Amino acid sequence: MNSSISQTGSHSARIALGASALALLLAASVRAQVITIDTHGNATASQSTVDRRYQQIEPTHVQLSSGILDTKTKLELIRLLQAEQGFAMRPFPKGHKGLTLRANGKLDPAGEPYLNMVTTEGMCAKPGDPIQITDLKFDKNKITFMINGGPDAKHRFLRHIQIGGGGAMNPIVQDDNQDPMGARLTLVFEGQVPLMTDKDVKALLKPLISFDVKTPIEAFTDTLPPKLKEAILNHHVMVGMTTDMVTFAVGRPEQKIREMDGQMPYEEWVYGHAPDPVQFVRINGNRVIRVELAEVGKAPKIWDQDEVTALMNGAPIPQEPNTRTVAMGDGVRDPNTQAPNAPPTLHKDGEDPAADPMTRNANDTMKPVLFPKQKPDDYPDASKLPRTKPTDDPDATKPADGTKSTDVSPDQTAPKSTDKPADKPAGTPPA
Repeated sequence: MNSSISQTGSHSARIALGASALALLLAASVRAQVITIDTHGNATASQSTVDRRYQQIEPTHVQLSSGILDTKTKLELIRLLQAEQGFAMRPFPKGHKGLTLRANGKLDPAGEPYLNMVTTEGMCAKPGDPIQITDLKFDKNKITFMINGGPDAKHRFLRHIQIGGGGAMNPIVQDDNQDPMGARLTLVFEGQVPLMTDKDVKALLKPLISFDVKTPIEAFTDTLPPKLKEAILNHHVMVGMTTDMVTFAVGRPEQKIREMDGQMPYEEWVYGHAPDPVQFVRINGNRVIRVELAEVGKAPKIWDQDEVTALMNGAPIPQEPNTRTVAMGDGVRDPNTQAPNAPPTLHKDGEDPAADPMTRNANDTMKPVLFPKQKPDDYPDASKLPRTKPTDDPDATKPADGTKSTDVSPDQTAPKSTDKPADKPAGTPPA
């Protein structure tokens, strides 16, 4: 069987390849471009969707050995670090070049080149996403880590080779039409790779990858400033948060409403149901532009000033609360320019008080109060009449001075006595 490498039509292939590459570049630039429309209807294009706090990292301070990495330790590091899982502490860009981290030093690229790389190449992992070291290779003075499979497709060069005969050509490697989604990270040392353990490697990679055991919300909030992390853990939404921050803070909304404010489209995320407090989070693009809290019986509170951007740039949080209250009901009266309010009354609105004969007369004065006349008592005052004590006690009817009582009850006409008359002196007539 005759085998040959297909080289026919190289000129047309190069033209087609150049056209497809140009199309992919334009498509990538369109996808990376973010258009934001403000309240005045003005559209502004932003080439960077990454927070600027990720421009550079804080260098580590890991004490490294002066010895040289031997083969046994190298195999041990491969066994312990390959397939190790962690969490991304910053956006990981895709692309063949990847990121370069100097041991106890800075990150390269950094600043605007790093932001442009993330925007144009796309992200392999966002801050807080779980990642995995799928492969690592050792060189004289560096260690190369492949994250989530690496940025290059397998058999990258063999994909362009075809073998066949008799006019039929078949590629050596079948293309699955799936773009690689991984990233590359290179750890560079001064001189040569020193003798170290897996814990030393993890400590050097800590600004980019955290290997601690965490929940997803802990992994995400550890990449944010302390004030913003505290707000998310306390389920508090702030103006300027991204949709990911809102989701980690209060979860996914129960209802989404798409509206237009003039020429600006926005999406309203609704949390809660009346009579409980209801929170409205207004989102334009990927950022929160307004937060409203409505409670039954209280005036709604509105936050509309960005606070997150200052925190991301390292500025302190403002001391005064960023809130305003919408007045409801009666307005506030100015005593210097407005008359006092009318006194309260029981009449309906528009009713003439003078037309009520029960309260007003023709002179528009109050009628006198009439009290009912007191009737004479049906019975005379009997409080001073004599009273007789009960007759059960024979001595009760005798006066205290020993004289005979002549008081009788009103219903008796004459005193009755059943006692025998006592012996009395002669000549004294009987009583």
